[in-house]
Amino acid sequence: MSGTPPAIGHNGGPPLDPDPPDHLTWHAYVWRKAHKKAWKTPPREIALRRLERAEALGMTYREYTLEIMERGRHL
Repeated sequence: MSGTPPAIGHNGGPPLDPDPPDHLTWHAYVWRKAHKKAWKTPPREIALRRLERAEALGMTYREYTLEIMERGRHL
């Protein structure tokens, strides 16, 4: 047995957040990279056009852009 007893309320089981396996860290890396690429700021003219259309629909720019990415078409 180790030198210090577990804290009050600790059941002596394994930690709840173990280190993720290597393949999960790779997936997290790829996901972060794809997310960053998807949300990259478009050219000024496109961003202004999206903002104008979003405001006309009563949406935020981010909500409108997300709809474009999810549906693959403009509203």
